[in-house]
Amino acid sequence: MQNKKPLKLVKIGGNIIDNPTELKQFLLDFSKIQGLKVLVHGGGKSATKMAESIGLTPQMIEGRRITDAAMLEVVVMIYAGEINKNIVAQLQANDSNAMGFSGADGNLIASTKRNHTSIDYGYVGDVKKVNTSLLETLLNHQIVPVFCAITHDGKGQLLNTNADTIASELAIALSELFEVTLNYCFEKPGVLFDSEDDSSVIENINPELYSKLKAEKAIHSGMIPKLDNCFNSLSKGVQEIRIGQHAMLKDSDTVCTIIKL
Repeated sequence: MQNKKPLKLVKIGGNIIDNPTELKQFLLDFSKIQGLKVLVHGGGKSATKMAESIGLTPQMIEGRRITDAAMLEVVVMIYAGEINKNIVAQLQANDSNAMGFSGADGNLIASTKRNHTSIDYGYVGDVKKVNTSLLETLLNHQIVPVFCAITHDGKGQLLNTNADTIASELAIALSELFEVTLNYCFEKPGVLFDSEDDSSVIENINPELYSKLKAEKAIHSGMIPKLDNCFNSLSKGVQEIRIGQHAMLKDSDTVCTIIKL
């Protein structure tokens, strides 16, 4: 059996997207990553600003956006349009041959509309299948896929889908073909013991330590869903996950949180 090629999958958070200077530097760092790579982005505050400008009131429950028909139009326009294409254009300027995708393009990510027992999230999707065959072809032709947080149900309906989850599901699917390292880049230097102290980074987390820290409530509650997602990814073939600032992409000595089984 041949050794799998390494692949770096990177997800950027809204605070990078919302800061043009940070975004420019991130995309420069990302473009310098050698080998196969995939980028996933969310929407930052742009969708909220656009919604408010046309009289819509964004609704959030436990950090998840409620997406009615009017809000779906906004997030598709901002995520799959303005943000995605601006990122692709900047990567092209950095000599990185990127292509922007929603899940509907090439049937790359199929989802189902979320059916929650007590909350109507509206047009929100949960990922069901990734088209790894097409992705493999794109990657082997040195294309850099750039995914926004929009998927589809295969019946003509677009769905707003959590970008962290998209990154995780892509990493799991691609781990069958490649040696995948998943990188979550956001404004903090990693998972923190104290959310107010950026120097309190937990540099290495394995399942045993994670269980202990959760039991002791030593990790900020907002990080728990992301970390649960991370360990799910690791259990399904992803090699390693890093959480921290984007400097970790170009400097392996940058302090960050490394998650392994």
